[in-house]
Amino acid sequence: MSRNFPKSIVCITEESVEVLYALGLSELIVGVSCYVKRPESAKSKPTVSTFTDANLKKIIALKPDLVLGFSDIQKDIAKDLIGAGLNVFITNQRSIEDILDYILMLGNLVGSGEKAKEYVNDLENKLNWARERAAKFKRRPRVYIEEWDNPQICGIEWFSEIVEICGGDVIHKDKSKSSLAADRIIETSDIAAGNPDVILACWCGKKVQMGTILERVGLEEVNAIKNRDVYELEPEIFLQPGPAPIVDGIDILLEIFGKLQL
Repeated sequence: MSRNFPKSIVCITEESVEVLYALGLSELIVGVSCYVKRPESAKSKPTVSTFTDANLKKIIALKPDLVLGFSDIQKDIAKDLIGAGLNVFITNQRSIEDILDYILMLGNLVGSGEKAKEYVNDLENKLNWARERAAKFKRRPRVYIEEWDNPQICGIEWFSEIVEICGGDVIHKDKSKSSLAADRIIETSDIAAGNPDVILACWCGKKVQMGTILERVGLEEVNAIKNRDVYELEPEIFLQPGPAPIVDGIDILLEIFGKLQL
């Protein structure tokens, strides 16, 4: 490894790519996940992994000073890379506060602590701006976030927090606090009991089949179904444990909830 700070980095998840680009350090990235879409120029980087699998030989051949990943789901990849002698940094951010702390940690790790502070300050300003906008709404719609359809899994914590900041009331806030998807399984009867005014469908890894939601047995009397207030959202924005939900997600949600004020 080079002295002081990393000079070459492999990112096996998307959020680290977006943060490094935001810090002006795109040249450090030598490998990325095949799911990287943000920013557009990052797609030209060599791909070395999916979310659950990695081309270990390719990563090792790149001789990165550091590999960045996310969550316990990548623990086996991390174990193999560590076994090969590489430095690996895996984080488990689940909330908005965790995401902001992650950006600060990553900034310090790559020698751009001050730039990271400035970036976090910009993100906090965006969050405060969203709160001010939402405070002017006449009503707060009840919201169900669907991250998967079978079984039905409700949205993770940072997603729920962004929705709340933008003026929605999430009907499954307690479940959202669980980091494990298995603990966020929600029954149709519980969704119906919450009677959401809006359903935000953001399936992780596959395209939303809108018809299966609109025609789901047990949700016929739910406001969102009767009024067709069901929206498909992009997972690369809302399910990214990084800046994307703040940078772009806020604007999308404010537009959706703003329409309901008319």
